[in-house]
Amino acid sequence: MPRSTPLHEVHEALGATLTDFAGWLMPLRYGSESIEHNAVRNAAGLFDLSHMGEIFVTGPQAAEALDYALVGHISALAPGRARYTMIVAPDGGILDDLIVYRLAPEEFLVVANASNYLLVARELTERAEPYEARVDDRSDSYALVAVQGPRSTEILGKLTDADLVGLKYYAGLPGTVAGREALIARTGYTGEDGFELFVANADAVHVWNALTEAGADFGLVPAGLSARDTLRLEAGMPLYGNELTADLTPFDAGLGRVVRFDKQGDFVGREALAAKAEGETPARRLVGLVARGRRVPRHGYPVTQDGVPVGEVTSGAPSQSLGKPIAMAYVAHAAVESGGLTVDIRGSHEPVDVVDLPFYRRSK
Repeated sequence: MPRSTPLHEVHEALGATLTDFAGWLMPLRYGSESIEHNAVRNAAGLFDLSHMGEIFVTGPQAAEALDYALVGHISALAPGRARYTMIVAPDGGILDDLIVYRLAPEEFLVVANASNYLLVARELTERAEPYEARVDDRSDSYALVAVQGPRSTEILGKLTDADLVGLKYYAGLPGTVAGREALIARTGYTGEDGFELFVANADAVHVWNALTEAGADFGLVPAGLSARDTLRLEAGMPLYGNELTADLTPFDAGLGRVVRFDKQGDFVGREALAAKAEGETPARRLVGLVARGRRVPRHGYPVTQDGVPVGEVTSGAPSQSLGKPIAMAYVAHAAVESGGLTVDIRGSHEPVDVVDLPFYRRSK
């Protein structure tokens, strides 16, 4: 049976459509996913992300352990800041993409995807063994609530004395929200400004209800997984299991920038990734596609050229912001350059245009 988050009864009371996602019963939508999507783009949305994993790495050599375990230069991270990174297998294949927060000189929070957090915790534990560091999976103790959208600062500002205006993107600080302790992080997965709030399970309902009340005059609405997926797709953000898999390296995914060869010492996957970085260009590259018609390219649909498969769609959906169907896909380099691409949608070859990612970029 799928697990429930601390906000399960709240979702039921709101009439959410619930679905099994990575072993968790999560809200797919509360009504109209287009309303939820547009609320985040124009006002604010409230998300339950309590299915994510929270793994703490602490100790005198915590930074060195993470430098070895992950591809990023984690020891260079200043306290209070966060970094997007990855954990890979020895062959360079992506095991998960992560956000790492440095909470203190000897304390880090690693946030992993729901489908992978047990694997990540196990790998971190094994890789940290030679170091004076402790790995502690506290995923069952934390709820994660996110408020995302251009009015998120105004809404959250009603409930906290924390310096939200001074809090930089990809940074976090301890504080209180509606009187409850929280890690307040300026991070998100929507392409909009916003905050992710790590709170104790027992405080999740209180914080959710306080945000709902504070956002009532700002257009805040609860938003589910469907809206979160279309928002991140428009923002060109990869999803593990779609754009990222164990069969792909960061270089295959066009994210080689997260691999830091300049850090001291070895790290898991270094040799394989160095060979990848110095070798031939990957056979396929991740691109954005915009459909000319109204039919939607979906995950797994073949990308074709003159009827011949040259790639595969990894994610696709109608775009509320563009008013057209969009998709991300891995496509052969030569086919991208020569054009004339179509997507095989149930036997019909629908024309698409290749565009640069992201599809949508917020105004600052």
